[in-house]
Amino acid sequence: MRVVIAEDNVLLAGGLELLLAARGFEVAAVAREAPAFLDAVAEHRPDVTIVDVRLPPSYKDEGIRAALRARRLHAGLPVLVLSQYVEREYARELLSDGRGGIGYLLKDRVSRVAEFTGGLRRVAAGGTAMDPEVISQLLVRREDDALARLSPREHEVLALMAEGHDNAAIACRLRITGNAVHKHIGSVFAKLGLPPDAGGHRRVQAVLTYLDHRRGAGATTE
Repeated sequence: MRVVIAEDNVLLAGGLELLLAARGFEVAAVAREAPAFLDAVAEHRPDVTIVDVRLPPSYKDEGIRAALRARRLHAGLPVLVLSQYVEREYARELLSDGRGGIGYLLKDRVSRVAEFTGGLRRVAAGGTAMDPEVISQLLVRREDDALARLSPREHEVLALMAEGHDNAAIACRLRITGNAVHKHIGSVFAKLGLPPDAGGHRRVQAVLTYLDHRRGAGATTE
């Protein structure tokens, strides 16, 4: 799996290269600035990208802006954003195009190697990998009508889906059976109006619905 990284911290970039190489990834390029990242994406057509929110010269939002531009130029380009902190506005903007293949993890998550690389693979496959802390800060007081119909347990299941957990992991975390998880997910799909003919995309659509509605009302958490 080919990866392009946008990270200006030499030590972190080098660590990511070594970590990913040891796990079977091919790091095609490491860019220190946004223009170089966009050039590398165009040249290498990676399976997934890893992007720091803040890049030179201003260290404000160059990285996330480059990631958004890359997704516009290369439809469906999988992007996993790494950030030192939860940048709520940037997380919402990344989610706003309503497609999968997105992730937002805090940098300390990299030290949990299996969790980090598993999230990267999910993003490359068109899924999501959202840091629990990011999700918690995207929660809002005002519920969307569709989401308000979910039971507390269904909310729990959907939140874990948003983090990127599969059914077995959700069952383990909630200490319920796999069959119960399957039923809860089916109920979530029905209440969110996601028809069976959406196929495997229903899971991604449900997660994006969950996160995007919180994006739209996020100002209430200030």
